[in-house]
Amino acid sequence: MLQSSFWSNPLVESAGYFSVVILCLLVSMVIFEIVTKYNNWEEIRKGNVAVALATGGKIFGICNIFRYSIEQHNSLFQMVGWGLFGFTLLIIAYWLFEFLTPTFNVDQEIENDNRSIGFISLVISVGLSFVIGASIS
Repeated sequence: MLQSSFWSNPLVESAGYFSVVILCLLVSMVIFEIVTKYNNWEEIRKGNVAVALATGGKIFGICNIFRYSIEQHNSLFQMVGWGLFGFTLLIIAYWLFEFLTPTFNVDQEIENDNRSIGFISLVISVGLSFVIGASIS
C-alpha cells in the first residue's frame, strides 16, 4: 500500500517524468550533434549566435513535443515512445529544411554564423514541435 501510494504521488510522478525527459533530451541532442556537420557546443562556446539559435530551437522543440506526450499518455513507456516518434519527425523536418533550400547549405550557413538561417531554423523547430505535439496527442 505504501509503495503504491509513493509512486502515484504527484511529486514523484513529476520528478520521474522530468528525469526521463532530461535523459531523452540528452540523447536527442547527441543525435542532433551527429546529424549536423558542425560541433554545436564548440560553436556556441565560440559565440556563434546562429548555432545557439538553431540549438535553442531544437531544445525547445524536443521539450515541447515531450510536453504534449506527457499530457496525453498515461504510461511512462507510451510517453517516451510517442515523444521519440515526435523527435524523429523533428529530425525529418530538419532534413527537409536542408533539402528545400538547394541554393545554400543550411549547416554551412549556420556554422558560418548566418543568424537569419539560425533564426529560421529555430522557428521551424519550434513551430513544427506544436504541429507534431498536436498530432501525437
